[in-house]
Amino acid sequence: MLDRSYIGHALPPFSVEVEKGRLRFFSKATDQIDPIYSDEAAAQSAGYRSLLVPPTFLFCLEMESPNPAAIRELLGIDYRRILHGEQSFTYHTMACAGDTLTFAQRIDDIYDKKNGALEFVVRKTRVSNQREELVAELRCVTVVRNG
Repeated sequence: MLDRSYIGHALPPFSVEVEKGRLRFFSKATDQIDPIYSDEAAAQSAGYRSLLVPPTFLFCLEMESPNPAAIRELLGIDYRRILHGEQSFTYHTMACAGDTLTFAQRIDDIYDKKNGALEFVVRKTRVSNQREELVAELRCVTVVRNG
């Protein structure tokens, strides 16, 4: 069983600069048709400072953590036993190319189902920009198969 005393444990925050080239690549890869994600003039014409960050791109930036496996290592989870459970985003303000985003991750909950055969780790991440505005809250649930 996972150690529930880690509920509330926060990892050190880290920052990532949002780059135009990566936004264009992600937009193309995810078939974004709105030019605000790939054409800076279109984004500025729509009232944004620069290219807009596509909806799920924050998850990609979160993977830029100095140690993307930190929570698994902290809890002693074998990556061969994990499944992606769910993921959600709550947006508060828009992020654009050129922003520096800070990610603050914490273990929000650990619980089990099926008499411990499945354990769930809920990670919540607050994302803020260089002006200390809350950009989004990310929620990710990892399922650990036991036995």
